[in-house]
Amino acid sequence: MSAENGKPGFLQRLQTKWKLESLLQVVLVLVVFACTGFTILFIKNPILDFFGVEKGGFLNTVLYLLLVLPLYQIILLIYGFILGQFKFFWEKEKQIFRRIASLFSREK
Repeated sequence: MSAENGKPGFLQRLQTKWKLESLLQVVLVLVVFACTGFTILFIKNPILDFFGVEKGGFLNTVLYLLLVLPLYQIILLIYGFILGQFKFFWEKEKQIFRRIASLFSREK
């Protein structure tokens, strides 16, 4: 708890929201997100340049959605595994897949 006003701090709120056991886990999850973001930052342009598309164009956006976003999910799991948070990220991936599948299901 935050000493000055009695409200839980940012990390405590994340711990509660994500149902994590410790603040160390929260920090590790945030580090995984940071490492994944930096990795994608460095590999996105070479991947898109390989296909020779102009930056900001429609084809650039389509390739980004089809190639880079799935790669982000895979790299997220890899970093999660390396930092011991694979279970957390695997559960989040399954939630994402369920949401996507529900968009395509016929039952409403």
